[in-house]
Amino acid sequence: MSNWRGMTRGEFLRGLLLSAGWSLWQPGAILFGSAAVRKVVRKVEWVVADDAPIADIPRLPREFRGVWVATVENIDFPSVRSLSPEQQQAELTAIFDLAQALGFNAVIFQVRPMCDALYASPYEPWSEYLCGVMGQAPEPFYDPLAFAVEAAHARGLELHAWFNPFRALHRARQGRIDRQHVAHRRPDLAKPYGRYHWLDPGEPEARAHSLRVILDVVERYDIDAVHFDDYFYPYKERLVSGYVIPFPDDASWVRYGQGRGWRTRDDWRRHNINVFLEEVAAGVRRLKPHVKFGISPFGIWQPDHPPGIQGLNSYMELCSDSRRWLSEGLVDYLAPQLYWPIERERQSYLRLLEWWLSQNRRSRHVWPGSAAFKVADGTPRAVPAVEIAAQVRLARCLNRQGGNIHFSFRVFRGNRGGLSDLLRREVYLVPALVPASPWLNATVPDAPELAVCAEPATGCTVVVWDVADPANIACWCIAIQTGEAWELQVQPATQRQVRLPAAARVVAVWAVSRTGIEGRRAVRWRR
Repeated sequence: MSNWRGMTRGEFLRGLLLSAGWSLWQPGAILFGSAAVRKVVRKVEWVVADDAPIADIPRLPREFRGVWVATVENIDFPSVRSLSPEQQQAELTAIFDLAQALGFNAVIFQVRPMCDALYASPYEPWSEYLCGVMGQAPEPFYDPLAFAVEAAHARGLELHAWFNPFRALHRARQGRIDRQHVAHRRPDLAKPYGRYHWLDPGEPEARAHSLRVILDVVERYDIDAVHFDDYFYPYKERLVSGYVIPFPDDASWVRYGQGRGWRTRDDWRRHNINVFLEEVAAGVRRLKPHVKFGISPFGIWQPDHPPGIQGLNSYMELCSDSRRWLSEGLVDYLAPQLYWPIERERQSYLRLLEWWLSQNRRSRHVWPGSAAFKVADGTPRAVPAVEIAAQVRLARCLNRQGGNIHFSFRVFRGNRGGLSDLLRREVYLVPALVPASPWLNATVPDAPELAVCAEPATGCTVVVWDVADPANIACWCIAIQTGEAWELQVQPATQRQVRLPAAARVVAVWAVSRTGIEGRRAVRWRR
């Protein structure tokens, strides 16, 4: 910190506290207020832990607890397109408040549903899902993504920006197409396909456009991850007769694929996606090495992987070689959409998760997607809330630093089937840290400087701290021992103090870096 000017961090922290009227409790001396007034309040000595015979301080568990917040078709946010900016902000605040209360530690927020933007983009128009008209900015103005990042981080939550890289226009689109939209400006890149428009991944300019959009967000917003779902080449569109409509990439195939050694067009298509993903991963690393890159593909790579599993062949039909993305370490996390019950024979959540974990040769994260949307939805596919809870517990058993992502938030807002209550009271009762990604940066944060103080307004005991490099801090861990029991807390990076119980004996504070590495602990013991 530039304000230290030769002082140690401890000296700077001590001087900062005294100037603000704090009472510092140190061994052998108690100061209160300014230099003109020095008054003993009460004699309590807190010493460094090295001088105290204390038991091992417990660690928080590691588990990814994510929830998707979908904006396409106004699934989760905003609930309707007629909300004012003030109402939208209130709705976003409520989303993050509830996510925190239910024990989640990450929100996957959809910012680009169809080559549009829920943020101020220089490349694409404002989404119609926000204000009802494509290209119309909120009035009075605010930036939903900037608001979401700040709200998430203030609650100790990660914010993953969710992009649809190639879907250009959705089947449920309403109203006019804005002149800035790529389907209007470059119809040669954004092509009609059934009820949609789709960027052709075989066109280098189409891939470059999406790459530019994504890296712009990485550069300008303090997100924690770039996230894609299962849409690369689209799911097959059919006529009423059942005829499969061919994807309209004849022109790009002739220019860039045909006669260049590809065995089939699908092999070339998979190559196009792999090249794009490699460019995204490299671009993210170049701009902000701590930002993760994650993909949530369809849950079945190919039928009979593992043996007996049946269902859509995403390798063939979506041209998605998702197994390769995981096994080669292209992604930092893979979240296969395992939207089936544990005991379903042909699409078993258990057997599919075991198979995906067996493909994880580079020890990246595997955080399966769970179908919370099927809980008590009144259809034959409905599952009880205890099925989702069982999937979380199963993932814990199979994957020591695993986790789950749940689709989608509106299920929890409505406490459908009692799932929210189940998470709050049982499944996510104890707070958890996001699993670390040491391949991104394994630097161990320094211990903070601690001081045990009297709060000026109330006289209550608090511990306050400071750190030299706050930019690399994702959150703080606090452990407080009262009697024989320990209380564990996760606090946001901006937090710098915690009130202590009157009977507190030991307090420890340590940082967690942006890549999830736990720092050295600063500990004080009450003599």
